[in-house]
Amino acid sequence: MIKKAIITAAGKGTRQYPATNTIQKEMFPLVDIDGIAKPVIQIIAEQAVRAGIESICIVVNPGESDQFKQHFTGLNPKNYQSFKEKGKEGYIHQSEILSHLEKRITYMEQIEQHGFGHAVWCAREFVADDPFLLLLGDHVYISDKEISCITQTLQGFERVRKTLFPVIRTSIEQLHLFGTLTGLPVHGQSGLYRVTEIIEKPNPETAKTILVTQDLPRNQFFTFFGMYALSPEVMQILDSHVKENVRSRGEIQLTPALQELAAACGAFALEIEGQRLDMGTPLGYIKTQMALARKGAFSQEVEGYIQGR
Repeated sequence: MIKKAIITAAGKGTRQYPATNTIQKEMFPLVDIDGIAKPVIQIIAEQAVRAGIESICIVVNPGESDQFKQHFTGLNPKNYQSFKEKGKEGYIHQSEILSHLEKRITYMEQIEQHGFGHAVWCAREFVADDPFLLLLGDHVYISDKEISCITQTLQGFERVRKTLFPVIRTSIEQLHLFGTLTGLPVHGQSGLYRVTEIIEKPNPETAKTILVTQDLPRNQFFTFFGMYALSPEVMQILDSHVKENVRSRGEIQLTPALQELAAACGAFALEIEGQRLDMGTPLGYIKTQMALARKGAFSQEVEGYIQGR
């Protein structure tokens, strides 16, 4: 059972400059599906806890944990009492949510920027010998089902009891942006595949030669969804990559470690019913807010606004 989650939030946020001069992109506010304005990191953390995660490690840049710690602090006693006297129960409830999350969160610093795999490795003491969920601090996940994308992932992991990669169908024109994989369908398990090959950002010819998956339409492939249910052995692999300075495109990447993990211990892919939204760019930020708005508490008002009503 997975009870731990890592959220990486140590990127420099250069794609959102100059806003990231003063605030981490993971702290950018969005109006969530419930109609409450929250920073991205809180939306992700809430989803994880609702899915059954008990402890969360946020990997940050040196000295930047204070932004997160300040946010995940409930109302001080004076303000709490003031809101209570004024009948502002909604604010008190939100403060209680923050306090509840604060108790579950620890922080690890990525002292030097050496890539995504290195950021994950920085949380190795938090993981210890337990399986864990890995989430990206600049991604928002919106499910097409009643259960969340994180719950779909955790339930999938419980079925296979091995590393599980949530995946989504992606057109061949977009593969240069994502890690891509293929596998063999598991009999009697819809949407579940035993992973046979993983390639980071393949070109079209490589994809058509190596990464075709049975039953997928022509020129569609499975790419990583931006969350991972990982067995603890991945930390041993990352540790060897860090010590031996194994790099890809100049950085210690996660995908080579996942390739080794799948080869050594086996791994599965699960097609997720939902969408991943990268708010780490200006356009991605707009798309993320629009997707939340059209799914959430103000959906009718938003659709009316879009249609000019």
